[in-house]
Amino acid sequence: MKLFMCLWLSVASGLLLFIGCGDGIHQRKPANTLSQVYRDDFLIGTALNVQQINEADASTDSLIRQQFNAITAENIMKVEVIHPEWDRFDFDAADRFVEYGRKSNMHMVGHTLIWHSQLPPFVKQITSADSLRQFMQHHISTVAGRYADKLDGWDVVNEALNEDGSLRQSIFYNLLGTQYLVDAFKLAERAAPNVELYYNDYNNEQPAKREGCIALIKQLQEAGARIDGVGIQGHWHAGRVPFDEIEESIEAYAALGVKVMITELDLEVLPRNFRGADVNRRMAVVDSTLNPYAWGLPDSVEQQLARDYEALFELFLKHNDKISRVTFWGVNDGQSWLNYWPIAGRTNYPLLFDRNNRPKEAFHKIIALKNNSAQ
Repeated sequence: MKLFMCLWLSVASGLLLFIGCGDGIHQRKPANTLSQVYRDDFLIGTALNVQQINEADASTDSLIRQQFNAITAENIMKVEVIHPEWDRFDFDAADRFVEYGRKSNMHMVGHTLIWHSQLPPFVKQITSADSLRQFMQHHISTVAGRYADKLDGWDVVNEALNEDGSLRQSIFYNLLGTQYLVDAFKLAERAAPNVELYYNDYNNEQPAKREGCIALIKQLQEAGARIDGVGIQGHWHAGRVPFDEIEESIEAYAALGVKVMITELDLEVLPRNFRGADVNRRMAVVDSTLNPYAWGLPDSVEQQLARDYEALFELFLKHNDKISRVTFWGVNDGQSWLNYWPIAGRTNYPLLFDRNNRPKEAFHKIIALKNNSAQ
């Protein structure tokens, strides 16, 4: 009589690898990963923070390298970090981000060259158009130029639109008008001619803001500025994901001849009374009802999250000829910015992996969706 033995090896991400089952023959059956199962459809990315770039936690580092093939700099390439003073740049963390991606052979996206938020004091104090124009030229040529042969893409301009589709009254618009958009993209192209250039925003799947985004892209194209893609950030709420508007936007942007990317995907599960991702907006903690899952996520909410992620990826697969990348805004729930915004100190659960890097039901749904379609 033969003795049959089965062995499962637990790996850092919480997945199981099947090593073997039988009479002494050990055959490794690789676990399915996001980057593996969607490799023929689109890139699967994540945003990295400083600790992750520094490989401070072995479990998280293993998960990143296993699951993702694209990375975005979450904060370290924003102006306040990389260009803190007029004549001083700090490239230390950004260089380590690039080295991390190079070692792992990952698609790398810089985020972001021009954004109204997270500016250092010296930029906020600029009052003349000539000085702001000089800052833009100096900043974009220096930063984009440094990584011209290292990055694959840049979010050139971030969140330039209001909810009604009009241009935001930022320091750039107020001093330079709409020309700042054209200038930013032309400067980026000049500094990094082989890097893809993107416009990135939240809520730009909503009809009014979508129309504003379409007008912005057409303005750039008509002015002879190269724009290669548009990012739909994907900061949505579980149970209220606007699937129809997302699909309409994917189709509308692709019709302009640009790539479409889902760039900052997460699904909020905690209560708030507004839609969007304006980092300057805050809510005060009124009572515990605004942090209802401090000790764990109820199964009903977990299942809703899983269903929404499954439906989203069903939609993304339907349009995989238009979508080039899907990037999650964080690796695991503990890293997510939604633990601190719009209310600091809440316990949120918006991603595919929990605080211990274990895959959630949403992860398994997304993997199964692709596996089932291949059968």
